[in-house]
Amino acid sequence: MQYLNPYIELCLEGSSSVFKGLNQKDKETLAQQHKLSIFKKGQFLFKEGDKPHGLICLASGKVKVFKEGVGGRGQILKMVRQQGFIGYKTLFSDIPWAVSAIAIEDSAICIFEKNSFVKTLKKNPDLSIKLIKIIADELWVSNNRTVSLTQKHIRGRVAESLLILRDTYGFEADGKTLRVSMSREDIANLSNMTTSNAIRTLSGMASEGIIEIAGRKISILDGIEIEHISELG
Repeated sequence: MQYLNPYIELCLEGSSSVFKGLNQKDKETLAQQHKLSIFKKGQFLFKEGDKPHGLICLASGKVKVFKEGVGGRGQILKMVRQQGFIGYKTLFSDIPWAVSAIAIEDSAICIFEKNSFVKTLKKNPDLSIKLIKIIADELWVSNNRTVSLTQKHIRGRVAESLLILRDTYGFEADGKTLRVSMSREDIANLSNMTTSNAIRTLSGMASEGIIEIAGRKISILDGIEIEHISELG
């Protein structure tokens, strides 16, 4: 099948795509009914209160989903990996965005038009089950994160955040450097703490030889200890 652009091909045929099992006709329908959008680092994909237009698949790049809190302080709710989805909850509930999303590096998204996507779901129960599993997995993670962010100490929350980044994006070729660049403010917003507390905690871990910091790049030198700190809370 000849795709309209490499981004829709990644969303439909990528190694972790939930659409890989669809027949060619259904893939063609989704490909024809999608909209491609390109974002530079720091640009909003959408803002809280905007009206959603379909299911978003992150074809390339990295995105953070967050909600503004008291005093303009944001809480990062989700880090999105390639071929990950944004927006199925608003898609099915037909309500405005309750969160915002920003590209943390140059990114491309494919937006699947709602009606054609729902029709495809109705015709493909296997795809529906895969999507339900994704939603269930995210709900499980969300519930655990709620407990962690309210009950773990600062050090445990930072360690858990580093593990989330590891599990979401993996390592660079050296096997230790996280494949994502994060500001100290973003680490703080992912860990539910002030930026100054995040800086102090990261610096302490670096001085202990658990991690290494080079600008916005963080390397995990002792993965076992990071997991131990996270578990202890």
